[in-house]
Amino acid sequence: MRRADRLFQIIQILRRTRRPVTADSIAEELETSKRTVYRDIADLIGQRAPIRGEAGVGYVLEDGFDLPPLMLTPEEVEAAVVGAQLVAARGDPALRRAAQDLVAKIGAVIPEGLRPLVLEPATHAVPNWRAVPDNVDMAQVRAAIRGGRKVTLTYRDEQERETRRTIWPFAVGYFETSRLVVAWCELRSSFRSFRTDRIAEAAFHEERYPDRPASLRARWRRQREEHASRVRRDSTEESHAPA
Repeated sequence: MRRADRLFQIIQILRRTRRPVTADSIAEELETSKRTVYRDIADLIGQRAPIRGEAGVGYVLEDGFDLPPLMLTPEEVEAAVVGAQLVAARGDPALRRAAQDLVAKIGAVIPEGLRPLVLEPATHAVPNWRAVPDNVDMAQVRAAIRGGRKVTLTYRDEQERETRRTIWPFAVGYFETSRLVVAWCELRSSFRSFRTDRIAEAAFHEERYPDRPASLRARWRRQREEHASRVRRDSTEESHAPA
């Protein structure tokens, strides 16, 4: 790999996550030595790339740094097109329109040589005919998440029992046959997931909830990771228990 390509790929790796990325993981992905990564990082910092970190801990690309939008590889273009196709095939109407607009914008700005990957893609995502319909305006749900605003639901469980609860939505999960709104539930004082086809009514409020959506997502992920860790530990202890 040419040095210029390697420097570009290091920036791309750091852009993927806000967490520190170690030199070991960068070297493994680029199939180069850790010493080369240290030297490349130093060169990038010398060229005023806002990379923060140190050897042995990891590196983070700070906010405010960007690259020209036309610097896309064929694989990146195909990944964007496939992702947009999947959203268009499985998303709600607002997301479907957004996915179609995204593909059109990509086709308008990429170099001529890459345009056939958008106009005549080799991959096609088929619609999911088994998906159940949403009983709530998903565009409003996403707007509530972006604004950190409360939503009050009338929700039916598997036994058709209704409860009314106010939630703090912070994520939407897209599955093969259903969609879930993930939120903090004031009624249960815990994280809950709500299937959109079981929502009977939804009232969207201007009132903001007392937390940030990103903070709720981080807490929810930690809780899931801790639960998975306990399950693995319990499973290991059971497998080693005497018969």
